[in-house]
Amino acid sequence: MKSLLLDIAEVRMGYSFRSRLEVDAEGDVAVIQMKDIDDSNLLHPEGLARIQMPDLKDRHIVQEGDLMFRSRGESNSTSLVGGSLGRAVLAAPMMLIRLKVDAVEPAYLQWFINQPATQAALASQAAGTAVKMIGKAALEQLEVAVPPLDDQRRIVEIGQLAAREAQLMRELMGRRKALIEGILMRRAQDVR
Repeated sequence: MKSLLLDIAEVRMGYSFRSRLEVDAEGDVAVIQMKDIDDSNLLHPEGLARIQMPDLKDRHIVQEGDLMFRSRGESNSTSLVGGSLGRAVLAAPMMLIRLKVDAVEPAYLQWFINQPATQAALASQAAGTAVKMIGKAALEQLEVAVPPLDDQRRIVEIGQLAAREAQLMRELMGRRKALIEGILMRRAQDVR
């Protein structure tokens, strides 16, 4: 089955701050910015800026299971909010994707959006010349393949295992290269 993203999820623009963030270590709200998400789409909550925001409405608070979408830049990928961040808000230009149906797993939607074919489809909808941007309307019109929940869970699990395998292979190649270079260097210096 296929569905438009707007039929299965609510897409919201990140909170637009009117001025520069006034960081306060004792702040009651953590602010998630694009710089807080790494190239592997992992959020690093330990480095989030904290601010005082007494007027923050509950609808702006990020929840576990939400997806954070990078609307600008080279990658228009998503990061999944896991665990509790406490009171946290997503800053513009990022967008928040919150599922409104139980028929889709958040981790599956993240996997689907981050796939090369989906990224290519989104890139074709990007606007702008210097900095490409995916608009909210274009994101909402994204067509999402929605298999049964059991299949979604298997896809996510296999995708995670494949990513882990690739990471281990990169580490193994690096260690093997260092080992061979060390052996060769010792051999080169063992000249009589």
